[in-house]
Amino acid sequence: MPVSTAHPRLGFLGLGWIGRSRLEAVTKADCASIVALADPAVPSALGSLDELLEQDLDAVVIATPSALHASQVLAVLDRGLSVFCQKPLATVGDDVQLILETAQAADLLVGVDLSYRYVRAFQAARTAVADIGHVFAAELVFHNAYGPDRPWYHDRALSGGGCVIDLGVHLVDLAVWILDIDPLHVGATLVGTPNEHWAAVELDHVRLSCSWNLHAGTDAIIAARFYGTEGGVEVRNVEGSFYDFTCDRFSGTARERIAGPPDDWPGRAAVEWARRLAAGERLDDREIEEHVRVARILDRIYTR
Repeated sequence: MPVSTAHPRLGFLGLGWIGRSRLEAVTKADCASIVALADPAVPSALGSLDELLEQDLDAVVIATPSALHASQVLAVLDRGLSVFCQKPLATVGDDVQLILETAQAADLLVGVDLSYRYVRAFQAARTAVADIGHVFAAELVFHNAYGPDRPWYHDRALSGGGCVIDLGVHLVDLAVWILDIDPLHVGATLVGTPNEHWAAVELDHVRLSCSWNLHAGTDAIIAARFYGTEGGVEVRNVEGSFYDFTCDRFSGTARERIAGPPDDWPGRAAVEWARRLAAGERLDDREIEEHVRVARILDRIYTR
């Protein structure tokens, strides 16, 4: 049933730095009521999802190891609650499709923290790309000078993969969201075992690359470039920042700045989901199709 309160009652599962960040963003936006917290590593919190689901909730926010997402999201949906989940929604495409079909059948709202959709520079790029003619080439990169600081990231059974499922999922999602790609060809080179620390991917005319622990001379290299018959568009992070981005439009040798910092975007995806939940909105067919398409592309990258 649609939520009838202006402040949905939320429970949070997982209080690592991402979970805390989303909690702080929702609290600051005053778009929901925080009813309960669960994390077995936090003494003041509930110890399990089962305990959390016994509370009086409208929805649950999940920030736990990737391989746990599918079963936890389905357990939440089975209780008749909506859910916001860290990426990836599940580590295999079949599970993503099952989750979204289950949510749609139950009239529940599922959100996924594909947060770069909510960066103003990427939103500006999506608008600008529509005006540069036929896009014949694109390059998206996410190179991180650091690696994950949790042991589970390096356990294939818990992570579902390496830098592709951790960082590359954002690049695949941006390619789908901005370019509407549904590639015929998917090719990938993954370096590192059991989890890759470097990856180069081809999706037809779109090239993606991502890495952990790269000797990059800066904290991070995050960029997206789109080349069309009538112009070009570039998003890039500012001086290695994980948070500040610019977007420029190109025409020949001319460059025009169309978006830049400041932009307080971390947590914005969770806030938007909570506001949609309060408004009684549910998944639309395009959202479902895009999430499943991203998951199927990841399956093909990992040849699952």
